[in-house]
Amino acid sequence: MIKLNIHEAKTHLSYYLQRIIKGETILLCRRNVPVAELRPIKKDKQTKRPIGLAKGYLKIPKEFFQPLPEEMTKLFSGDKK
Repeated sequence: MIKLNIHEAKTHLSYYLQRIIKGETILLCRRNVPVAELRPIKKDKQTKRPIGLAKGYLKIPKEFFQPLPEEMTKLFSGDKK
């Protein structure tokens, strides 16, 4: 862990940000007294979500698959007649 006073951090901020991005943690101090800890934000996992997690919790009625009434279809197509 890197220990820095605020003046040093402000002077070389870009350099220390690059080190934080690479995974290092910085202890920020005021007159050698720790006041904050700077560390990288954990990235979200980029794995695909598995299919079927809600299986058994949701039931879709057969009527869901029936064609919509003509009046409703006209509303979706923008036909106001």
